[in-house]
Amino acid sequence: MKTHHQIRRKEAIGQSEKFLAFQEQLSKVAPIDRPVLILGERGTGKELAVTRLHYLSKRWEGNLVALNCAALPATLIEAELFGHEKGAFTGAGGNRIGRFEQAHNGTFFLDEIGNIPMEVQEKILRVVEYGIFERVGSSESIEVDARLIAATNADLPAMVANNQFKDDLLDRLSFEVIYLPPLRERKEDILLLANHFARRMASELNLEEMPKFSDGAVAELTDYLWPGNIRELKNVVERAVYKADTYNINTVVFNPFFAVLGNEITKVPIKENKISQNEDDFKDQSIVSMGNLLQMDYKSATWELQKILIRQALKQSHYNQKKSAQILGLSYDQFRGVYKKMSLSGAIKPGAELFFE
Repeated sequence: MKTHHQIRRKEAIGQSEKFLAFQEQLSKVAPIDRPVLILGERGTGKELAVTRLHYLSKRWEGNLVALNCAALPATLIEAELFGHEKGAFTGAGGNRIGRFEQAHNGTFFLDEIGNIPMEVQEKILRVVEYGIFERVGSSESIEVDARLIAATNADLPAMVANNQFKDDLLDRLSFEVIYLPPLRERKEDILLLANHFARRMASELNLEEMPKFSDGAVAELTDYLWPGNIRELKNVVERAVYKADTYNINTVVFNPFFAVLGNEITKVPIKENKISQNEDDFKDQSIVSMGNLLQMDYKSATWELQKILIRQALKQSHYNQKKSAQILGLSYDQFRGVYKKMSLSGAIKPGAELFFE
């Protein structure tokens, strides 16, 4: 049975030693019918890695089904995983099978597994160990045979220590743990990938020639740290091909946010919102230039970019957090998590809005 949750088959591209070593690890563990845990940042190509695992396994003729746990509220994850019976909860108008059932005799990919609530982790552990579960609202046991591949960028051992992740489940998932290196550790692959994405975009635009990157553009691409990894590279290259007036690409734009507001934004005044009368709470906090960001370490640069984007979204939405989440393409829970973290750190003050002069 085909479902819209299946991953389309694509091949990963690379020639660096780290990429080839990673591919070799995948090939070695693929035929072994055991769980695999992939560690990697967002945008590194975890779905492509899972695709390789599936099609090199004995289950290659079965379904390859995926669920991104970060894209769902915690309250819905259980029903998505295991399905539900009619009337199990408000809005459950009929029976529905879950992702585990869809992946029967195939492979089930759980991305961002660290987002799964503890009580649901217990049910996942039972499926991994015994191959049985119950749909939400039912007491009838269902047997399923699905190989589980999980991925995360979270520190699962630390979560275990903080009682946020089940030790037994981590043990079961860790038959093999494979690290997917970020793009900044695969410098030799950047230009190879960039040319690949450029060719595809040129074909989509019906261009007669293959766009070429100048030496300056190549230097920009290879010197950049790529916090968004391959997904970000794809967007940057496609945008460059689309905007180029000729077949020669002389420069690239890493963040269109800066392109619109200017690369040398240094100090953007924050006006006091009527909600608060304490001007000291909203003293100017600098938005750094792109040049400054590139001088920072990855964690600091990512934090600064998050602050910029969160503040801008709040300003656009008139401080409506749900609308801000939509602007940024985040779920409400994801936005609330980042907003809470920034509020606690003092990066954002409740009630304050950002105004651009």
